[in-house]
Amino acid sequence: MTDRTISPLRQRMIEDMEVRGFTACTQRGYIRAVRDFTVFFGHSPDEASAEDLRRYQHHMRTNGASAITMNFAVSALRFFFGTTLDRGDAAVGMTTVRQPQRLPVILSPEEVARLLDAAPGLKARAALSLAYGAGLRASEVVSLQVSDIDSGRQVIRVEQGKGRKDRYAILSDGLLALLRDWWRAARKRGVMLPGGWLFPGQDPVNHLTPRQLSRIFHGAKDAAGIDKRVSLHTLRHCFATHLLEQKVDIRVIQVLLGHTKLNTTAHYSQVDSSTLRAVKSPLELLPAKEKKKKAS
Repeated sequence: MTDRTISPLRQRMIEDMEVRGFTACTQRGYIRAVRDFTVFFGHSPDEASAEDLRRYQHHMRTNGASAITMNFAVSALRFFFGTTLDRGDAAVGMTTVRQPQRLPVILSPEEVARLLDAAPGLKARAALSLAYGAGLRASEVVSLQVSDIDSGRQVIRVEQGKGRKDRYAILSDGLLALLRDWWRAARKRGVMLPGGWLFPGQDPVNHLTPRQLSRIFHGAKDAAGIDKRVSLHTLRHCFATHLLEQKVDIRVIQVLLGHTKLNTTAHYSQVDSSTLRAVKSPLELLPAKEKKKKAS
């Protein structure tokens, strides 16, 4: 497909996404999804039929695409055909895929402590501690500015988190002390600009990226000898689960995480080990003789 053919369509799609306030990340993802379909189709995408879209979904499935990838492609193509091209007929050929429900892997408090201790330096430890201690997403951690830390009220202002929502996160005494230590060290080294990013990148004008923070996490995980299959986002899962195990009200956790629906937060109740430990196994209720028979 030539640039002359694609450029007007791409520009119109970008404008449609801008009007609806799509984030830059979503815009890039939607453009990439339409481009991938165009490569498969071999013609200008506005010439595709519902049958072509159905074939593309089958192609993705047979090539091992995950449910998340397929559903994102469906959303992007529905937007392109339904909004940009005003073709509702094309959506007939697409369907969302049921995603397998998996519980997150959770680190114990001891494992989290080992991981944070293994962080390579004060900056890394402070950033990872924020992800765990306040339940922040990677993008929220790296986007913090010094002014977002309200030490007087002991809260963290998270601006325009997921879903374009502002919220306040908790700021414990220990986390505040750690952030102050990092602030003093960074100012002394001249790597933090006045009123700038809390975690500046190599160029202080820019902040640390989520990818860089993820690499820091995996380095600390390996150094701590943790072999569980976890990611940086696991620290947010641990924040919610460990609060539940402390019997914190789930509605409070919902607010701290910035979840719109309580059902999203309730997912963590399935990995609350304190609840499971409180349940007595029926094996323990068997008469003593029966348990000896079972053991023999």
